[in-house]
Amino acid sequence: MQYSADGQPDGTTTAQFPQPGFLASVFRDLGADPGPDPGAVSATAVTGTTGDGPSEAEEPVAAQARAAALTHHRTLTVQAEHDRLADLLRRAALPVSAMDFESQLRRYEPRPYPADGPAAAAEAEPRWEDFAPAEPPAAGPDAAPTRRLLDSGYQRELAQARLAHQRALREWRTRQAEAGSPAADESRRAHEEAEAARARAVREYNESLEECRRAYRLAEPAAVESLLERALAAAETATQDLPAPCRAVFRPLTRTAVLDLDLPPLDLVPSLTGYRLAPDGDIVPVPRRPADRATDYLRLVARLALRALQAADAVDTDEILAGVVLNGWLREPGGADPLCLVSVDADRDALARTRLLPPAAPYEERDGEGVYADAEQDEALVRLRQLGAAVTPDPYARAGVEPAARAGAAVPAAPDLSANEFAQLVRDLLTRGGLAEWSVRLRGSAGLVATGEGGPGSALPGRWVVWASRGGAEVAAEEIRTLAEAVREESAERGLRLTTGRFADEALDLTAEESHRHIHLVDGDGVRELAMTHLGLPLAAGR
Repeated sequence: MQYSADGQPDGTTTAQFPQPGFLASVFRDLGADPGPDPGAVSATAVTGTTGDGPSEAEEPVAAQARAAALTHHRTLTVQAEHDRLADLLRRAALPVSAMDFESQLRRYEPRPYPADGPAAAAEAEPRWEDFAPAEPPAAGPDAAPTRRLLDSGYQRELAQARLAHQRALREWRTRQAEAGSPAADESRRAHEEAEAARARAVREYNESLEECRRAYRLAEPAAVESLLERALAAAETATQDLPAPCRAVFRPLTRTAVLDLDLPPLDLVPSLTGYRLAPDGDIVPVPRRPADRATDYLRLVARLALRALQAADAVDTDEILAGVVLNGWLREPGGADPLCLVSVDADRDALARTRLLPPAAPYEERDGEGVYADAEQDEALVRLRQLGAAVTPDPYARAGVEPAARAGAAVPAAPDLSANEFAQLVRDLLTRGGLAEWSVRLRGSAGLVATGEGGPGSALPGRWVVWASRGGAEVAAEEIRTLAEAVREESAERGLRLTTGRFADEALDLTAEESHRHIHLVDGDGVRELAMTHLGLPLAAGR
């Protein structure tokens, strides 16, 4: 805009031209035709505008800028998803507080009536000494204090103090009279009744909690499950924005808790690293490696599983549980059957030996990985596998694992038991029958081999070799011969072949022979009878 001599704009426009070749270089970088030399074109061509809008030369530049801004915005959105996952991993590894009975007890602390509080303590009768002006200092060391009786200033101070004292005294007497009024008495009674109701509610709650504690110590399923589910719910407080409910079923027969943990959806883990701008101007997503995405999901699953195991272990201060089985289920919308992605079968000793959660600061950056690490190096997954956990190799391929045990019923059948549960059941049955000094030699998912020794007066005297298995297949005679050889190798006196199924006729005939009469057989019906006799608890028939 040019100005006239008097300083007013005259309506003409002066354009500031860039150096020659400036726009040509920009167009060359963008792959566009630079056109004529910018130094030789008109001001309209240089500015890229006309009276009707942007010129053809400006359109590729604006489109490229818009695409670049949109690419950056989408990349920031993906980065926010990664940051949320990192925060969830951090919070899921926070230690949980033990929700035992002591921590749940409530304490009643009486609230004083407002009129009896600290303000009421200061409601003593106003004293003149608190209002009287200060005595004047003595004229000399041996002289009596001089009262300024004729001093007008002192007289004014004295009169004002007397008025203030009389006003305070009058207000105090008014409050005292109101305190004894029927309205004040009613207010005090209402306060006392409310306090009595509070004290009664706390007492009744603590009494009910003590009843639950007694039932828990008696291993009543409802009491144990209630305590476990309270502890599991409390463990979720650090990640309330990530619902991962966990249900508990307690089986008193094996003193085992079976936990069903609902796992987060698979799309919680970002599938992209960001976006990039292609040479042709398209915005192209940059996918992550499938193995990296699967590892990050399993890292989160491992932390949730370890947290649930720690909550169950920490709350069991009376050591009612002999073991914990945890199954992690992926439940997808659409009515599909849930898929088990992780399963842990841990006895009490294994839980006690394992630090269930990673250290307090497991997310120091290593080699630029940040919170992401290889599955073989992730501490949560390593600790989960140390417990013998079965973990899916690829959750996104829907590769499930076999649950260690099913939480379908509190009265299980033999196929419902985990390997640890079955071993615990066999041990309880035989030690209650008199077989002491129990020592497991081999143990697997199908059964165990152990030795034990009973006292002379017990129902199972002498040294025994026990071979216990579960399954529907018949026990053949060859297994009886194998057990007889193990009895000789262990220098034992007797052998016990226990199965939850049945024996073949050849096996029954073999034990009737003199050479194998030291081998004793217990089938599925016998196992259920022993459970009712020695444990007082039923074992359902196998399916």
